[in-house]
Amino acid sequence: MVQSASIQLENPQEWDLSDLYQSFDDPRLMQDLEALQQTAANFRDNYRGKVKDLSAEQVLDCLQQLEAISQQAGFLYAFPALIFAADTRNAEAKQMQDKVMEAVTGIENQLLFFDLELKSLDDQKFAELESASVLQPYQHYLYNIAKFRPYKLSEEVEQTRNQDSLTGRQAFINLRSLHLGEQEYDPVTTPDGKTCSTEAELSALLFHPDRDVRYEAYQSVRKVMQQHNSLYAYILNTVAQDHKLENQMRGYESTLQKQLLADEVSEPVFRAIMDGTKSRFDLWQRYYTLKGKALGQKIRTCDVYAPWGNDPVPPLSYQQGVDTLLAALSQFDVNYARRAEEFFLKNWVDAKVRPGKRGGAFCWYAHGKHSYLLLSYTEDYNSLFTLAHEMGHGLHFAWIGDRQSYFNSNPPMVLAEIASTFNELLLLDYLLKQAEDNPQLKQALITRQLEDQLNLLFRQSTVSRLELAIHDRVTQGSFDQSFVNEQWQSLYQDLCGEAVEVLPEHQVDWARIGHIYFKPFYCYQYTASNIVSLACYQKYREVGKDFIPGYMELLAAGGSLDQVKALRQYVDVDLENPATIAAALKYVEGLLDQLQATL
Repeated sequence: MVQSASIQLENPQEWDLSDLYQSFDDPRLMQDLEALQQTAANFRDNYRGKVKDLSAEQVLDCLQQLEAISQQAGFLYAFPALIFAADTRNAEAKQMQDKVMEAVTGIENQLLFFDLELKSLDDQKFAELESASVLQPYQHYLYNIAKFRPYKLSEEVEQTRNQDSLTGRQAFINLRSLHLGEQEYDPVTTPDGKTCSTEAELSALLFHPDRDVRYEAYQSVRKVMQQHNSLYAYILNTVAQDHKLENQMRGYESTLQKQLLADEVSEPVFRAIMDGTKSRFDLWQRYYTLKGKALGQKIRTCDVYAPWGNDPVPPLSYQQGVDTLLAALSQFDVNYARRAEEFFLKNWVDAKVRPGKRGGAFCWYAHGKHSYLLLSYTEDYNSLFTLAHEMGHGLHFAWIGDRQSYFNSNPPMVLAEIASTFNELLLLDYLLKQAEDNPQLKQALITRQLEDQLNLLFRQSTVSRLELAIHDRVTQGSFDQSFVNEQWQSLYQDLCGEAVEVLPEHQVDWARIGHIYFKPFYCYQYTASNIVSLACYQKYREVGKDFIPGYMELLAAGGSLDQVKALRQYVDVDLENPATIAAALKYVEGLLDQLQATL
């Protein structure tokens, strides 16, 4: 077991970003930015218009130069962006983020020609590069370049698209984040006298045993969404319209086709996931019917996370949470757990709850250094599982960083979510063993796992169903908040059936889902990745420690391989086999059977 006694964490920690830069006054910040701009200009002078004449060895050298530029740009952008995420009210951070983004966009525009000239090579020349032995480490990178060859634009138009993003699509996405960070929420006071007023604290109250507290907390957050319903819908419409314009310019059939191409997921697999989950809404409805009977009341949308037992589960301090997670990971693999311990020892985690902090949680990877984890730890098991999830991302990138260069460091999204979900399953198994003599905690953990699975399989795919409606509607013209509200309410009602009362306020809940703004059709990938993670975990439980080497190879592969092939090669999981989807749904049905047997 990992010895974590050296980690003293009385309160959730704030991260230390000094391995990027010391402060906004750090002279290296502007020096590095100026040097990078000059490096990019030199690269452009040396190679623009000449890519067609380069040998494979020269192309290799160019790719390595571009990777070094991209890595340094990543450090420069991460610093203000991470400070802003931790405090969206920090005006200096926002200004620096904008300044660096503008500069990095200029650098990207300087270098666009290389990618475009590669895409413009004749088939024979491109095939020679793909087969060159010195370029074998970049084979998948070249494959992805070839895949997008039909959709390229001229350099001038591509540069304009990049520049427009500063005041166009990305600006609207940033506006939503900035606006949300400035919101004040009606405080809610619990029966024991604790007052909660941040979005993270109010969301944590949805797990509170008191139904009135849950409703008040739910209402407090949705009240803000309702007040700004038209603004968030306007932003979403603008973002969706911009995707439509890009599709028309590049020749994509739809936003869905564009995203599936980038995600390395075929449309038949996407449809199979959507159809497979929709055909088993009965699992969601069966669970919440059971929960309603156990609680003696019909479940409302504010009650879906309500605890089953009458007695609340004791709070879990940050120190206890960290120790528990490290112990769970250690039982899987000691080296794996030691890599996780490093995040806490070196303050790569920001878990402190404070006003203005970005909602939700994320892992930000800076290739060449490490990942930074952000969450708001609210002393409960939900926060612990969030920590396990983001740590899964951080450990995934740690293995990638050991083996992959920059262009191979970004795994496709289905692979990108595997380690995070796998970590949660490791934590669950560990906690269940620890709770053998605590029936209340054991039931809480089983039901939490069920609710997590139901969320990943059904709620996340329902978000993508909303996006199908949004991006289909945008091809016909603009939409307003009424359209999105009605679509979301209707889709959620289909999911819930008679088992859950969908409160009127739930119609504005879509505005809280950042991914529908940041990256369309992101959420179905949570579903797909969960399906694959369950398949991986079932194999781990079947074969034990012999599973670990292949799993670590899968993590280390990053974006260097096609994800369907990588899954087959390293862990013998077939994403394209409908039986893999059916097995995940069967797993959830088995959990439901276990739960029902205890009632």
